[in-house]
Amino acid sequence: MSEHIAFEEEQARLASSLQDIEEQLRGIGPKYTGDDFTEQVLDFQREERKQRLEVAFKEPYFGRIDFQEMFQDGVAIEDVTKPLYIGKAGVARSGNSNELLVIDWRAPAASLFYSFTGGDALAEYVSPDGDISGHVHLKRNFMIRQGELVRLVDSYVRGQEEDGVTDEFLLFRLGENKDNKLRDIVSTIQGEQDKIIRAERNKALFIQGVAGSGKTTVALHRLAFLLYQYEGRIRADRMIIFAPNRMFLDYISGVLPELGVGDIGQTTFGDWALELLDHSIQLSDPSETMMHWFEERRTEEEWENASGRWKGSIAFKEAIDGRISELQETILPTESFIPLPRFELKPEMMREWYETDYGDETIMVKRDRLASRIRRWLESELKQRGVVDKKIRAQALAKLNSFVKKMPSFSAVKLYVSLFRGKTALPGVPKAIAKSTADRLGSGMAAAEDLAPLTYIHLKLYGLSSAPFDHVVIDEAQDYSPFQLEVLRLCQRTVSMTILGDLQQGIHGYTGVHSWNELQGLFQEEDTGFFELNRSYRSTMEIIEFANYILGSMTGGVKPAVPVFRSGDSVIAEHVNNDDWLCSILQVAKEWQAKGEYDTISIIGRTERESYDIHQYLIANGMEASLVQSKQPTYGGGLTVVPVYLSKGLEFDAVLIADVGAEAYETMDAKLLYVGCTRALHKLKLFYRGERTPLLADWEG
Repeated sequence: MSEHIAFEEEQARLASSLQDIEEQLRGIGPKYTGDDFTEQVLDFQREERKQRLEVAFKEPYFGRIDFQEMFQDGVAIEDVTKPLYIGKAGVARSGNSNELLVIDWRAPAASLFYSFTGGDALAEYVSPDGDISGHVHLKRNFMIRQGELVRLVDSYVRGQEEDGVTDEFLLFRLGENKDNKLRDIVSTIQGEQDKIIRAERNKALFIQGVAGSGKTTVALHRLAFLLYQYEGRIRADRMIIFAPNRMFLDYISGVLPELGVGDIGQTTFGDWALELLDHSIQLSDPSETMMHWFEERRTEEEWENASGRWKGSIAFKEAIDGRISELQETILPTESFIPLPRFELKPEMMREWYETDYGDETIMVKRDRLASRIRRWLESELKQRGVVDKKIRAQALAKLNSFVKKMPSFSAVKLYVSLFRGKTALPGVPKAIAKSTADRLGSGMAAAEDLAPLTYIHLKLYGLSSAPFDHVVIDEAQDYSPFQLEVLRLCQRTVSMTILGDLQQGIHGYTGVHSWNELQGLFQEEDTGFFELNRSYRSTMEIIEFANYILGSMTGGVKPAVPVFRSGDSVIAEHVNNDDWLCSILQVAKEWQAKGEYDTISIIGRTERESYDIHQYLIANGMEASLVQSKQPTYGGGLTVVPVYLSKGLEFDAVLIADVGAEAYETMDAKLLYVGCTRALHKLKLFYRGERTPLLADWEG
């Protein structure tokens, strides 16, 4: 069939589908506003259906796969090849709920669209009824905009395979410009990504993904899949995404709504921890910590021995466990409670109540319940013995209050401070760390490194006030300490996590991990899974090859990024004089904007101060530019100036690294420069003042 005829046939099919969806939308009727509970439930179901239809009406489908199902012996079940149209939302044909107009991308049969890569061998997918196999005769991609068929690409036609055709639609989508929001990839999910999305739920799934491999987007699509696959068993409002900062949360905010998913919590570890602690403390400015480490030169030994790494270790957690065990023993009274003559409650009875009746409760909850139980015992005894004299009763209650006060009561902050101060301080803690921590907490402030221990203590003392999480997503997990992950593990009844990151982008060495084994070791081996995404879809071949060069032999057991075959401009490193440096940056920004080829442009500075100076110069010379800062909640696109350590997670059409001179980037800064370079999709240029960084000493370009 010629491409022209196929396009006309698909246009007609699209028009018919849109008409069907529109008729279904009109038939839903107005929203119910009455008080009848049954009608309210039905209205809720109608509203859900309406939302699915509205999603489908904007873009009914993006793919088609023609499939002929076979018996196990290779005989066709029917001499018919069925076209399956794949979209963001499943839609039944009007008047026939058993015939699907569009198959939801999360449905078992839709997995064929992502897993099939060509060839004559049988393709198969796993359905609720077992494995289904058959032949794929056609795999077709669509781009539909505003109800119009814009593009059609056949990535596979049985018997007519051509080399290189498979990636044509993917390359077209990758070549598009970026805006200020992350987009869904539902129409271009690749086979290795689909395996992660559809992986079983009850695992701590670790994803090592190179820059631009789509790991964040894959994790978001996995949430949508899990809600579909385990409908009725998990809830969106019991899922949570932990992102590195609020700006990143804003950047990814459009993906889940586009997939028809709402109510999933999205936060940072810091914000979540402060809320759990009922804001009993405040968080010191995280930018101070970042500037302290990134803008002042540190040796490898200083990074490795940072207090954040020590406070994030399991060894520190075990030391806290020891102190909590000691606390638990001091809660239980060792003497009888004798409020009045011949009234006695023995310690053995109180221990039985504490350990047996309240055994599953947390420490402070058990302590408070034991205190209430002792009070009820006294009231019962006074009543049974007919004690009505107010004075005698008051004496008994006074002794009760005095007795209960001897049972220690701690908040998380109070117990944590005791680990660093006075006779109760933990042995072996460096004096400087102990003093700074105690002083900071004494003034009502906590550093980011203190939040994992504080939340852990709170959970051990008081438990989780909300329902346990059904699923947890942790992005940029290489910057998490083992202690942070242990805290989140406590917030689930059954392990169900998606933990993603890139060790090569582990720039927060003062707190993060060097190997995934540091985090995987927190779980039983059978409760973990590991995937590696090495293919980078973000940047051109030239940019990826340059970024890999920067890392050199510094692999850390991680495979280098493999670019998609998408070629672009060469990467340029250009020397500029210090006096002309800001003017040169201005000229590049003007030139790139004038071309009109790039929607998002970034100037990446080495430090926050340097980025501020660049931004001020651009503004003074009539440029409209935004400056990314650590507390910034949103990213607006356009021309942006950002310090390199705040650029992680973002993407730009074109990037200029402001200075890669020897004074800006030393050998130990390889990961930092790698992060900056891999922000670029289509264009990357670097300036350097003085000598080049030793990271580029032998690079010819």
